[in-house]
Amino acid sequence: MATCETVEPLVQRLADELRARHLRLVVAESCTGGLLAAALTALPGSSAWFDRGLVTYSNAAKTALLGVPATMLARCGAVSEPVARQMASGALHNGAADLAVAITGIAGPEGGTPDKPVGTVWIAWAARSRTPASRCYLFEGERAQVRAASVRAALEGLIPLAGGQPAAGR
Repeated sequence: MATCETVEPLVQRLADELRARHLRLVVAESCTGGLLAAALTALPGSSAWFDRGLVTYSNAAKTALLGVPATMLARCGAVSEPVARQMASGALHNGAADLAVAITGIAGPEGGTPDKPVGTVWIAWAARSRTPASRCYLFEGERAQVRAASVRAALEGLIPLAGGQPAAGR
């Protein structure tokens, strides 16, 4: 599981970048269920750069809180690049932040399909005035390991974005 200790150095690096550039962050999470927000806010002083975290586990929540069209969810599925990108864009649009990250995936143990096996996770990163970047991961392990790996990957993509570089996606 992504404990504060395992990701603390990444969170600190991200916080340093955000503080240096006076940027604020919003997160939209599905399969991680708030683990990323918890890791971020475990750092003292995070209120200076963390705006909000949205746990949008259901499709209805993704639509209501992040503006993900129901037609997109029906056509692509919740675990898809378009949905991840819309989650990040919607979080950025609805928050008072400069950067956003969204995580949607299949943590298991059930829910996988041949096309989207357990461990499939889409992460999207967005910044104001930029097209969101995204990446699909296939993490191995049990539910806790998939969720922890998702948090780590989200942070690894945020650090360059906070520093003014492209995120780790495409």
